[in-house]
Amino acid sequence: MNVTDSAHARQRGRTAPDGPTLAGAAGSMAVATLVSRLTGFGSKLVLVYVIGLGVLNDSYTVANTLPNIVYELLLGGVLTSVVVPLLVRAARDDDDGGLAYTQRLVTIAAVVLGAATVVAVLAAPLLAWIYLGEDNNANPVLATAFAYLLLPQILFYGLGALFGAILNARSVFGPWAWAPVANNVVIVATLGVYWLVPGEISIDPVRMGDAKLLVLGIGTTLGIAVQAAVMLPALRRVGFRFRWRWGWDPRLSQAGTLVAWVVGYVLISQLGYIATTRSAAEGDEGGIAIYAYAWMLFQLPYGVLGVSLLTAIMPRMSRAAAEGDTDGVVADLSLGSRYSTLLLLPIAVVMTVAGSSLGVALFSFGQSDTDDARRLGLALAFSAFGLLPFAVTMLQLRVFYAMTDARTPTMIMLIMTAVKVPLLLACPVLLDDADIVLGLTAVNAGSFVLGAMVGQLWLRLRLGRLQTARVLVTVAKALLAAVPAVAAALAVRSLTVPSGIAGAWLDLVATTVVVGVVMAGMLLALRTRELRPVLARFARR
Repeated sequence: MNVTDSAHARQRGRTAPDGPTLAGAAGSMAVATLVSRLTGFGSKLVLVYVIGLGVLNDSYTVANTLPNIVYELLLGGVLTSVVVPLLVRAARDDDDGGLAYTQRLVTIAAVVLGAATVVAVLAAPLLAWIYLGEDNNANPVLATAFAYLLLPQILFYGLGALFGAILNARSVFGPWAWAPVANNVVIVATLGVYWLVPGEISIDPVRMGDAKLLVLGIGTTLGIAVQAAVMLPALRRVGFRFRWRWGWDPRLSQAGTLVAWVVGYVLISQLGYIATTRSAAEGDEGGIAIYAYAWMLFQLPYGVLGVSLLTAIMPRMSRAAAEGDTDGVVADLSLGSRYSTLLLLPIAVVMTVAGSSLGVALFSFGQSDTDDARRLGLALAFSAFGLLPFAVTMLQLRVFYAMTDARTPTMIMLIMTAVKVPLLLACPVLLDDADIVLGLTAVNAGSFVLGAMVGQLWLRLRLGRLQTARVLVTVAKALLAAVPAVAAALAVRSLTVPSGIAGAWLDLVATTVVVGVVMAGMLLALRTRELRPVLARFARR
């Protein structure tokens, strides 16, 4: 943070009171996030090694996405916007520290999640058809079989998220941040058992009794159950004891409108996902899995760097919004945007230049062939331009939520989806089967460019001047620094002539080093003030 930003923060009186606590929490969560992302990425690599990137992975990916979607509809998106503030206020206002209120909330959530799980399992064939359709290269029957085994995750996802909210409301972040690591360990163990079990999963006909099918499905659900269960000891340590408590607390009604808008946000976003999966299923086999893994890689830099970096900014922004400090909100929005630019734009350059090599280096093994791995890398390269707009859009949405405005994020998502869906559906019509997934990733990335523009205009109307010029200067410097970096990376590639997995690794490492060194040097030469604190913060993380 430069001198101006620091002075502004001190003027607002928001840095001193909780700075050390925020720094410690941010550092701990950053480490947990990094380990979680790396172990999660490792489990995905093992999954590709074991089952490849074909129709089997397509079916598994769609079925494993369903519980995540329903969980988001019921509880996931509500937590950060509604549940944690409600728990904090109950703990502050109630004589029992909010225990009865929390017990009532868990009771209601358990009933709703349990009922939703039963309904979802019964509707598994319909859900698979919605996301896949019929006459294509995907396998709705196999996806349905997986869905029967994976949809029970809804209950455990929801309870785990609620457990995390209870802990976070009590300023206990570690167990919630580390819980996904336990899930990733279980998944890797499951894939090991899957590899050892004899036989193959039958695709035609699909048999629910296949040992490998049962191992993969039950093991995946077990991982989510363990992810929720590992937080139970921490809940006991903070004094939470569960018992069934029925009845409705009037305070739960206060968040009704906000919850409705959050649910609307998720529902609208799923229209885009349905269009994506249906379009991907019309292309070559593996399109859905390739899109999913490209999307995972696309989000990885933001999840590890962007979220960790902005962890310390978001509480200040929320407090400023609550206090009506518009200047404080704008300053934090500008700071977050500039930091995101310097952290993520170099990574986007590497993804663009070496995307194909990245795919081959990471996914060209086991049951996956080199062509599929290269197509995955190209899909990532085609979407890399949207990495920074994605981060900016997520930051903008957090600003609206900090102002207790859930309506505007939903409207922004509606605009993005209205533009995106026709383009997604056009990809199978306009592109060759092998290129459909490339078009889908590019359209998805482009939607975040639109989202960032709409969000900026909307915030301008709400908050006034947004220090846009200052952000654009930083973006311009980063883009200017990228030009010689790309030229140098391409020059190095022409000398190495990479081929095969070893060549892909060589190209990926060389590109990363060259782009990083050249862009850092250019940004320093251009006197980019934000670069030094970014490097220092990155080193600490």
